[in-house]
Formats: sequence, structure tokens, C-alpha cells
Amino acid sequence: MKILIDTGAQYSFINEKCLKFFNQYKFSDIGHQKFFMADGLTYFIVTGIIHLNINIGDIITSIPAFITKKLCTNLILGMDYLTKYDLDIQPKKKSILFKFDSQQIVIPINTETTLVDFPVKLSRSIKILPKSEQQIPVNVNISTAILSFRPSFNFIQKTSIYSPHASLNIKNYSTLLTVINPSNCPRYLRKGIIIGIATYNNPQSYSVANNENSIISNSFNSSSQKINTITIPPPLPTIQQTISNLLLHIVEQIQHDSIQSLLFKFQSTFDTSKYTVAQTKLSHVIETYPHTPPVSKCYPSNPTSIAEMRLIINKLLEAGLIRKSQSSYAAPALLVKKKDQTWRLVIDYKKLNSVTIKDNYPLPNMEVTLQTLDAGYRYFTKFDLKSGFWQFPIDEKDRYKTAFITPFGLFEWLVLPQGLRNSPPRHIITSTTVSPLPEKIKSIISLPEPRSLSEANRFIGALSWYRKFIFNFSSVAAPIHAITNLTKSNRHKFKWGPEQSKSFRELKQLLTSTPLFLNFPDDTQPVLLSTDASKVGLGGVLYQEINNVKKVLYYHSELLSPAQTRYHPIELEALAIFKCITRMKSFLLGRNIIIYTDNCPLCHMMQKKISNKHVDKISLLLQEFNIQQIIHVQGKYNCLPDYLSRHPIPSDDELLDYDYGLGFTKDKSSSSVQLIGAVVTRSKAKLMSRNIDSPPFSSQQQNSLNFSSLSSHDFNKLRDVNEHFDIIKLKEHQQNDSQIQKVIDDLKQRPNISFEYQNGILYKLLSYIREKIKRKLIYVPNSMLNALLFSYHDNPLVGGHFGVRRTLEKIRQQFWWPNMKNFIINYIKSCVVCQAYNVSRQKRPGFLQPITPPDGPNQLVGIDFCGPFPTTPQDNRYVLCLTDYYTKFITAIALPVCSASVTANAIFKEFICRYGVPKAIISDQGTSFKNQLMHSLSKLLGYHHIFCTPYHPQSNGQVERFNATFVTQLAKLTDAELNNWDEYLCSIVFAYNTGIHSTTNMSPFELTFGRKANLPIDHPPTSFIFPHPNDYFQQLVRNLELYRVTVKQNILKQQQQSKTRYDRHRKNPEYNIGTTVLIRNFTNRSKLDPRFSINTKIIIRKQHPIYWVEDINTKSVSQIHVNDLRPLMNN
Repeated sequence: MKILIDTGAQYSFINEKCLKFFNQYKFSDIGHQKFFMADGLTYFIVTGIIHLNINIGDIITSIPAFITKKLCTNLILGMDYLTKYDLDIQPKKKSILFKFDSQQIVIPINTETTLVDFPVKLSRSIKILPKSEQQIPVNVNISTAILSFRPSFNFIQKTSIYSPHASLNIKNYSTLLTVINPSNCPRYLRKGIIIGIATYNNPQSYSVANNENSIISNSFNSSSQKINTITIPPPLPTIQQTISNLLLHIVEQIQHDSIQSLLFKFQSTFDTSKYTVAQTKLSHVIETYPHTPPVSKCYPSNPTSIAEMRLIINKLLEAGLIRKSQSSYAAPALLVKKKDQTWRLVIDYKKLNSVTIKDNYPLPNMEVTLQTLDAGYRYFTKFDLKSGFWQFPIDEKDRYKTAFITPFGLFEWLVLPQGLRNSPPRHIITSTTVSPLPEKIKSIISLPEPRSLSEANRFIGALSWYRKFIFNFSSVAAPIHAITNLTKSNRHKFKWGPEQSKSFRELKQLLTSTPLFLNFPDDTQPVLLSTDASKVGLGGVLYQEINNVKKVLYYHSELLSPAQTRYHPIELEALAIFKCITRMKSFLLGRNIIIYTDNCPLCHMMQKKISNKHVDKISLLLQEFNIQQIIHVQGKYNCLPDYLSRHPIPSDDELLDYDYGLGFTKDKSSSSVQLIGAVVTRSKAKLMSRNIDSPPFSSQQQNSLNFSSLSSHDFNKLRDVNEHFDIIKLKEHQQNDSQIQKVIDDLKQRPNISFEYQNGILYKLLSYIREKIKRKLIYVPNSMLNALLFSYHDNPLVGGHFGVRRTLEKIRQQFWWPNMKNFIINYIKSCVVCQAYNVSRQKRPGFLQPITPPDGPNQLVGIDFCGPFPTTPQDNRYVLCLTDYYTKFITAIALPVCSASVTANAIFKEFICRYGVPKAIISDQGTSFKNQLMHSLSKLLGYHHIFCTPYHPQSNGQVERFNATFVTQLAKLTDAELNNWDEYLCSIVFAYNTGIHSTTNMSPFELTFGRKANLPIDHPPTSFIFPHPNDYFQQLVRNLELYRVTVKQNILKQQQQSKTRYDRHRKNPEYNIGTTVLIRNFTNRSKLDPRFSINTKIIIRKQHPIYWVEDINTKSVSQIHVNDLRPLMNN
């Protein structure tokens, strides 16, 4: 089987024809879904999804693949597969490297395929109707073949006719091809026009393995590693096999056979391959307060998650757990990924839970349950229900309340889903009845003994929360108090001894035993959970207050993973709540919970959305718990959870080691690299390991710095330094420097020159200003200059990437070489890190380039969007502004969205149909304006569409200036809700158009219509005198000609004044083709992000002040204004 690895494909696809090579297969029907190609227009249809197992050597990999009928190859592995298995494509070696935990496997790339291209020509002239899709006859210079077709860009651009990528079945040199005409006008295509290219591929051979449901690829050399098989995952084991697996732990054969025969009699009960609903007269009731049905929109999803959700929904429909709904309720559904890469369906029932009446039913008392077990029992059985929630039916009259919305319909539950309030509790029963479960006190038992005064103080401080509830606390803690209550001058006398160790153990025993510690919660009181998070771990304490006395139920602490240490503080605090509740689940389900946290924004996360998507996901996963309230508490009153979070223990419970796809990135840290006086990135370490043979560190080098877990933003790798400055090698480098050797020879002839040669090293004798004694400065050879500058500038400990003055002052204390200052200046200018991060204190370069004023109205019009604003009752959120560059007349249109179709429709109806077609329109390069529809509109109507330089709004300054003006006016007039701004838009625009413009000294209305506007406050004229009928027209012509001359002079005068003011104290550098530059980062960045991109670019074309630059690595070309360029000097 031929496999195409496509880095441009977001997902994986398989040709439907390939499924016949599997002996048996089953795929999920997801309906007909459209997947679009890179051009955003061409699409193909996907009909299903299938899960494939792909054997790479001895490793089994898996991926879901979408099924399509028309594919250019058998199987496409997209970025979902490449990202999941970290593929390394090596073009030079013509191989692909698969990286697994235990091994690496190299797969050679097949390059023997011969590709032949044939032009696809139209057989006869034809007319393509508007807004239609039809098949046209085409000719290809090959008699019979199946070819892959791709449309010609020139054909699309010239005709505005689209043809999707397709597979052509050529018979007798001809076939039919589907084309689409999206315009409102017919298109005429002449005979012989080239529509696209058809590519011929070598035929593929397949060998089908017997009885293995696999396809073996013949694409790879047998002497190398290969993709062995592609298989369908095996079916689930039989019921009896499942029961046998449950009994593997029973050693005694008689007992094993006896219980196996018993379970086989009731084997249908253990059939976990299908869902069952309990046959009970009881059903779950959802009692609510009087309310309006809560309705939410469907969450946006990508094609993969939609397909996965459709699979889950289809399974639930088949199992009879849900049904289609016509309810007035609608809660949004979403998928979260579990650790095993499967998906979990989650419904956001926050709005429904807020109007649900809480149940008040007595919970089964765990302690009483255990006490009913008499002594002497040796065997205990634990039953776990498969999808226990889904086995409990919902009352018929309340099912409509559970309705949830998906991208493909509305559904409602027939059984109890997770996430609803008042879900029943679940309990754990163990063979012990008195002693607490080890996991409940493990975080306390594992606490290490303090080894410093600060650690001892923190431990005692953490226990202050409980001291009044612990009998004889002062006596037990006295040895520790004796060494912690020290004055500042006596703190050095701290010593942790045997007495303190004994006291430490006794205090931990008091924390984990009665009367402070409870084995079971009191059902009459709510449970309280106090959590905290630090940069190293999470901590939490579950307790109750019984008769104003704290009783602890559970201690928990957990070590953060390397990735989790980089979370935002609010995410860490939310994660602490989630992890503690997950760990303590058996104590919390069905009980009223009050949570204490020292992060105030989390207090409302269960009632409304938080501006953090990870926190929102956590709140959805906690819906099944009855969280009454989240209360903010000051850190000083949250001592023990804080102490536990700073002394966490690693999590070793795989059953609870999941993240439910909270979306946090995984850490890919590598081993640390030890070097002297330098930071080395991972890629630089690999380079050095190949190029440098470094001797083992000597005893003098034990103080070297250890920089581990380096950030990906460490850009020192861009500095090409293969060797660090080593003073030991100075003599050797001086001997090899011709300039230094020449000075040494001159010194022998003229000993009075300002140099000194001592112990085989040449020094420069130099005295600075106000110094009487000359200094001996080492003469640095040319071969060591870059290494020296790297150590004194790039090294974070010594240089820290400071500027010229600081670097020069440090170096000149010990070293010298000719033209030293200029060399340092050039080195720092060539430093990518400095150029990317440094703040310029000067004005941005580039003089103002005014646009030549047009000669009349409607010749040059600027357009731009302003918004989004608060949504109005008419659903408007954006304003499309059009400004005439001559008259300054404004047209503003309120719109609900800024899509291409809405924009084109508004321009045509609201502007062109009223004022005519302008000669040119200028806009930015946003997707609202730069798209095929707007291109077709400009061609159809005959105007020229000019696009501004990206991220340079000054190019369309006229409309940008109005945007800044009218937003302020809207804000002044809107109501308290801020959502009726569109009611005042027209009046504000009219007021602007009838006012005198500062540039033209006339009103935009007068310049447009040749007369002044009649305002509501003006007195209407009582008479009109026209001696001749055409007098008005002649006067209008004279007025407009006078306006044209006067207005153009006023605009040119204003432009010159603005240019003089803008250009003052501003540089206007011009760069040559081939200059290496950095470009400004235009995306949102934090204070620590670089101001300029660290990826170097090269100027390949110029039209000052506009430059076209090419990325050195990706070869992508960008158009950049000189404002946003920073030159990088080649060192």
C-alpha cells in the first residue's frame, strides 16, 4: 500500500477502495461531510471514519482515518499522526524517523515513483450557466488511465470558474470534468483552453495477508525497517473470556472453577460490550424552580471532534440511552480527551443545575455499613457497575430538561448522565473497619523532617490551624518550639536532634488518628475542602466542623509534572481543586461541598464562565458534585494545604492519573548540559557533541553552571560560536596570529612602544583618562574575538545581553585589540537576541508617504471594519466604514458579521448602487476584503482594489482616523446597556458629513452634492428664483470646478504640513537587496516575548518604503514596511 505523509493535511484519510483488502472491517457512518483543500474553495466528501492499527517494526500505532472515495493515493497520514508519534522527516537521508519510548525506527522514503503530467484541455466551446455546477468534456493525451487532476491557477484567475481536485477515469483520450461557476453571470469557455493538469502514477501492487485482516505494503525495501501491517483493531473479547480474566487472581483451582461456573450461568450480567438500563420502578426526578428554559449555542468544533462526537452519539442512540429531542432546553455538548486518547462526552449543565432544587435524602452511613460485618469474614466482593450513571432511568416528564445540542442536532437523555445535580453517591467498602485508608493519610505520613529553621517554622505554622483541636499539643510540640523560637542573633544555633524527630513523628500521628481524624464523614454536616497550589505541588485537606471542632477526613498532596509547573496561577489553583475532588470522590459524591481557596477569581467558576478555557473545562468536569460555594480565604488562614503543596508526594495511582484532556501541553524537557560560562540549547548541544572533543572537567571547573530544562525561547543557538573563550589557549592563538607576531617583532626592535611581551603573552600598555599608571591589557587575537564577546555579552551570568557601554566597560578592564569599540558595536548589532528584544528609543524609521489626492469624488475610496461592539437587538456587532479620499464623505453600515459575502453585499447595495462605481478601493488585507468573492466583484464592476501593506494601517489612514473619531461619539450616546449603538450610527455619520472638515475647509456633504445640507435648525427659504431653467446646473458646474481646485490645494497643503511634522527627527533608511533583517512581531505578545521575530529574513525585492523579505528557513515571502524592519549586521 502506498502511504503519503502530508504535513499540509490536518487529519488522516484512506481511500474507500482500499477497504476491500481487509477481510472484515467496520467503519462508522458520519454522513457526508465536506473537507476543504488549502485554497479554501475546493472540497471533497468524507463518508465515514475507521480506526486503523499500523505496525511500525514491532510497534503498533493507531490513528482514526476519514474515508473518502476520491483520494490521490491509498492512505494519507496527516499532522494528527505526525504529532502523535513525533515523526522526524529527513529529506537528505530520504527516510522517516519514528521515535518511541524504547527505540527508534527508520523507514526509507520511496522515491522510485515516476510521475507524468498531461494537460487537460476543453474538447469544445461551452457556456457555463451562472450559479451552477456542470460537467464539461475534456481531452487528455493518454488513451486509458486513472489520473489525479489538479486545477490550473491561471484558469481559475482568468475565468473565475472552479474545478475541484478529482480522479479522472480516462477512456479513449476523453472524460467528463465537473466545474463550478459561483458568479451571477454566465461564462464562455473556448475549445482547447487548459483547465488543469492530470498526473499519471506508476500502478501499485498489493499482497493480502491470509487471516490477518491486514494489508502489507510493497513500497519499502525488504532489507530495511518497514510498515509491516495496517489492520482493523480486533473485536472485543467474548463474555466468558471477560469473566475468566476477572478470576485470574484466584489461585485455588476448586474455588476458581466453582465461581467460574456460577458466573457463567449469569454471563449476560457481565456483558460489558453493550449498555443496560436498570429495570426499576424508581426513576431520577429533576425538580426545578420556576424558570425560563435555559438555552445555549453549540460549542464550535473541528471536523475531527464532530466525527468523534457523532460516533459517540450513534452508540448512545443504538443503546437506547438517548433520543432525538424537540425540547426548548439546550445545553452545549463538548468532547474532552482522556489519557488513553479516547473521548469523553461532557454536557455543560451549569444553567440547568442553577435552577435545580437540591435533594435532601439521607445517605447510607458508611461506618454503620461496615459495623454490620461480623468478625471472621475472609472474603469480600466489590461490584463496579459499567457506566453506573447510565443504568439509572430519568423520569419521563423530566427528560426534556436534559436536552443537549450538538453540531448535528438536539438530543435528550433517557438515563442519568454525569454532570446533573443530585446524582447518587458511590462508596468504597474495604476489609478494615477502623483504621483509615492509607491514601487518606499518605500525604502526612510521607512528610520529610525539617532540616532548616525556615522549614521547621513552616511546619509548626501549618499545624497552628489545628492546635486547639489536638489534645496536649503544646507539650508534644515543645522540642520543636525550643529550636524555632530564636531571636535573630541566635538563629545560627538551630539544630534538629532526636528530640525534635520524636516530636515530629508524634505530631504526624496526632494528625492521622482520632479524635482529630475521622474515618467516615458525618452525614448531617457539609464537607469542607481547603486547597492550595505552589510551583512544585498541590495540596488539600478535606474536613468537617462538628460542634465547632475541625475533624479531618482526608489529606492529599501531589507533585506537579514539569509541564504543570508552567501553568498560570489560576490554572494551578483550579487544578488543585480538580485533583483533590477526583482523589476524594468517594467521600464527596452526593454530599454538599464547600471549597476554600486563596484564588478569588475561582469563587464563581461553577456559576459563570471564567476567561480561561482550562478553568472552564475543569468546572464542567466538576458538575456532578454538589458544590454549594467556593469561598476565598487569605493565605495565612490556609496554612496546612499550603504546606502540603510545598511538600508534595508523587502520584502513583494510575486509576486517577488522568487529565480528561484539559488541554495543557506536555513537557519535552531534555537532559541538562554542563558548560563553563555559557547557556547551550539542546540543538547547540547536539552540534557541539559532533564538533567538539571536550576534555573532562578539572577540579577547578567544578563551579561550572548547570542549565537544565532550557526554554524553547532560548535563542542563543542563533549565535554561531563553536568554541567558548578559554584563557588557557591564549598563548597558542597569539602565536598563530600574524598581526600579533608582527607587533612582537617590532617590540624587539623598538622596546619603547606601548606593548609588553611577558611569559609568551603580548600585553597592551594603556592608561585611561585620569589614570597615571598604565594597565597591562591582554592583546586578544582575532581568532578568539567571537568567543570572548560571546562570554562577555551572551553569557547570562557575565554579559546578560546588555548594550555596548556595559559590555565595553567590562572587557576593557582586562583585554584590548585594535578598533575594539567598533568591533563590539558590530557584534551587538549582529546579535539576534538583542535585535529581537531591545526597545528602540527613537521614532520608527521611514518618512511619511502621502497618497496623491484624487481629482474628484468617488475616485478613491477607503474601506475598513470597526468592531466588534456589544451585540445589539438587531444582532449588529461591526461597522463597515467607507471614506471618500476627495470629499471625506463617510458611509457607515452596521453589520452582524464581517464575512466576505456580507461585506460584498453591503458595498454593492449601500454604496455602489447609491453613488456609483469608484475608480479604486483601498483596504487592508483582512479576510473580509482579500478573498475570491471581492476579487470577482472588482473584475465584474471594473474598479481597482488596492491592498495596504500588512500591519501598516497608516496606508489607509483616512478611514482609520474616522474610526477613532466616531467610536468616541457612539460611546457618548449609547444607553447603560451599551447595546443600542446602531440606533445612533446614522445620525453621527450625518453630523460628521455636514460639518467642516479641517483638511478641505468644506463639509463632505457640500463637496459630494454641490450644495449645503438643510439642517433641522435651519430656516427654510421662502422663495426660489431661476431666470432660466439651466441656470442651476451651470452654477453647480462652476461651484464644483471651484471646489476641485480649492480642495486639492487644501489637501496638498495639509499633507505637506503633516509630512513635515511626521518626518522631523525621523530616519529614513533604505536597505539593499540581500540585507539580513528581522521583522516586527505583530501578534499579541507578553512583556517577555520578543519585539521582532527571531527568524532571520533576507530582502529579495524593494520598492522603498516597501520591502519583500524571504524567510531563510521556510522560504516564505512577506511584504513589510520599512517601519517594521530591523537590520541585522553580519558579524
